[in-house]
Amino acid sequence: MEQKIKQDLRIGENIRKIRKARKLGQTDLVRTPHIDGCDMARKCLVTIEHGTQHIQATQLQAIK
Repeated sequence: MEQKIKQDLRIGENIRKIRKARKLGQTDLVRTPHIDGCDMARKCLVTIEHGTQHIQATQLQAIK
């Protein structure tokens, strides 16, 4: 059974802030999860940062 988590934090906004602080582009950031076996396209990252798509635990772990 899939669990639903109420998002009370702006995870996507936080990812964007940290990414920009580290001077990484979206394409640069999505390259890293591919190495860890997490398949994430740039379009997926865009929707996560805008808050229109929920982030999966595996994606969050790969981004960290």
